[in-house]
Amino acid sequence: MNMSLSRADQLALGYAAVTAGAAGVFGISALTLGLPTVAFFALLTDGIARPASGVLYPTATHGPRNGNRVALSFDDGPDPAVTPAVLDALAAQGARASFFVIGQRLSAQPAIARRIVDEGHELGNHSWQHSRWQNFWGVAALEDEIRRGEQAIAAITGSASRPWYRSPIGLKSPPLARAAKLQDIRICAWSLHARDTAAASAAQIADRVLGKVRAGDIILMHDGHDLPGRTRPACAAAVALILGGLKARGLESVTVSELLGGRA
Repeated sequence: MNMSLSRADQLALGYAAVTAGAAGVFGISALTLGLPTVAFFALLTDGIARPASGVLYPTATHGPRNGNRVALSFDDGPDPAVTPAVLDALAAQGARASFFVIGQRLSAQPAIARRIVDEGHELGNHSWQHSRWQNFWGVAALEDEIRRGEQAIAAITGSASRPWYRSPIGLKSPPLARAAKLQDIRICAWSLHARDTAAASAAQIADRVLGKVRAGDIILMHDGHDLPGRTRPACAAAVALILGGLKARGLESVTVSELLGGRA
């Protein structure tokens, strides 16, 4: 267990120190109190709301830009209808990917989970239940979400290695930063969002990705839906189109760990 201060704690302490120092040197005024406060809240907002931000916690967003690899990553699965079709599309092109799974859904679909692993793909932790209110939870509850998600993955892989973690909706908070520090986990975001969460067609999704993709990108897609009863039916067809376009550009799809070489 890592008991050192998280980046969120360091940010808060830095704000207090700068404010106290400015007030001590220049006296208490709207300027000496206001400027540090504005800067603090700007950084805090960036750390919370921008998934790629590393203000609150170190966050991987892309791999080497001078290579020929990208990482397709899928959130919110596994889905019993969509995920097998995505796996078929990946297998047809000999591509590998990372699946950031919701723990309780993984536990409910062990056959699909085993197929993901058996076919050379990677399981990442997307929390146990993917609550949209998770960013408002305390440290203990977030630790439990991380731990239970990891346990669901370990039950499939049989491995004690820590999977990459991606928070629901990619948001972070000071309590999550503290929980992540205590758990000593690696957090992964993305550099290219497929924007497949809207009602887009497979062609529209593929066009967006292929119009922006470059070497080193971690591409975010969704093979599942965090709300019960909803699906992402265009995902598999979009994957087939994207893989064809990547091949034409000389790019290979690998897992997040392969792309990053184990580095956060």
